[in-house]
Amino acid sequence: MPRVVSVYFPYLSTDRIRRHGEGAVPAEKPLVVISRAGSKRWVSAADAAARKVGLRVGMSASKAQAAFADLVLTDADPVADAAALERLALWALRQYSPVVAVDGSDGIVMDTEGADHLRGGETMLISGLVNMLRARGLTARAAVSDTWGTSHAIARLTSAETTVVPIGEVQKAVVDLPIHCLRLPADMIQSLRVLGVETVGELSAMPRAPLTLRFGPEPARRLDQLFGRVAEPIEPIRTPELVEVFRNFQEPIGAAETIEKYVRRLVAQLTSELEKRGLGVRRSDLVIHRVDNTRQCLRAGLAKPVRDPARLSKLLCDRIEKIDPGFGIEKLVLVAIMAEPLEEKQTASSLIEEEVVDITPLVDILGNRGQRLYRMTPVASDVPERSVIRIAPTALETGADWASKWPRPSRLLPYPERIEVVALLPDQPPAVFTWRGKRRRVKRADGPERVFGEWWRRPQESQAVRDYFVVEDETGERYWVYRAGDGVDAETGSHLWFVHGVFG
Repeated sequence: MPRVVSVYFPYLSTDRIRRHGEGAVPAEKPLVVISRAGSKRWVSAADAAARKVGLRVGMSASKAQAAFADLVLTDADPVADAAALERLALWALRQYSPVVAVDGSDGIVMDTEGADHLRGGETMLISGLVNMLRARGLTARAAVSDTWGTSHAIARLTSAETTVVPIGEVQKAVVDLPIHCLRLPADMIQSLRVLGVETVGELSAMPRAPLTLRFGPEPARRLDQLFGRVAEPIEPIRTPELVEVFRNFQEPIGAAETIEKYVRRLVAQLTSELEKRGLGVRRSDLVIHRVDNTRQCLRAGLAKPVRDPARLSKLLCDRIEKIDPGFGIEKLVLVAIMAEPLEEKQTASSLIEEEVVDITPLVDILGNRGQRLYRMTPVASDVPERSVIRIAPTALETGADWASKWPRPSRLLPYPERIEVVALLPDQPPAVFTWRGKRRRVKRADGPERVFGEWWRRPQESQAVRDYFVVEDETGERYWVYRAGDGVDAETGSHLWFVHGVFG
């Protein structure tokens, strides 16, 4: 079943101006966008600060200036707003879903069927999306449901940043929403309100024949789209830079062997086009158009640019069993969503025995099965939790090396865990400690190793220290524990004890 995400940008114009406008607009100053029609000037957009002081969309510009003296006014630029929205749609196309489109003048919509598991589920997907947009200075609200109409309505009519409508619960979610959520013309909405119709539930309860006779087919069509009775396909955004090949079928296909045959042909065409442009594909989408006017998508990601037909075909064909042809497939589209320059390299001479192991094909296979792959690399820091980071499995070596002055545990806990300790201050290791409800007596210990705070990161760390000990209990288990502080001066730490790692 399709799952549709609608992302709404309530302050798109003002957010764009704050990010890219000429001159810095102080965050504390209200900002409004002014539109013109002849001699008439009115507020077409207002940011959160402006709304707090009582400014509203639609009020005259002169009235807005009179209401608040320290107001920043900027002329509207619909072309720039549309371009910004298109850039956001292209970003979402590369990052989240193969099917993304611009939704009106204030949002984007995408079909995330089969893509949410790569982000940890729908809740994690839309919350992560909203957080990433906020980090870029954009306010957004997102909703996911079974239909485009439901997601569009909830994202714009609720104050929650993220909303997930469970599968099959569309009717329950929209029955009490006002009728203007149906994306009907304003005059039609007003006429329905004159009849006393205010909510989606009241409109859906009206007989279809009189409703269609008076208002035409549009209200019934929007209701059916809202409830999922009629498909509302999303036409994905495309730009001239995207390399795309497709195949139409006079007779619908459905057999797995037939699908695989044409997928391989499309891959050959795509790689040929990429070769002409000197590009390699990093992410490709196979879009399956079915005869019932619905789509299904497969996305293949690669660790580095590739133009090898056999390799790309394997990534796509290994997942053909996930394709549900329904009543048949009438069109296949293969798009290189992300393409990068690919330089031809001369192979090593056969006279020189040089074996280079390339693990990227394995990385690609595992990554396209939903595995989150990474490797660890050291960082120049004495603070243990800062001394290692995750990087891509095929990233270049950083050149940093692991510190070897003191032994480090094979397993570092995500966060230091508090322990109860019996120890002599200031320099003695624990004699007994209790961790996770179990009391452990220390037989051997080594230390302390003093780790100082990194004062250039935070002023609070200018005097902070930790004293680390390697301790072994009576069963032979070894732990990495530390005391926060030097054991004497309270400004150096709390003098509480923690376990930070376990030796294998």
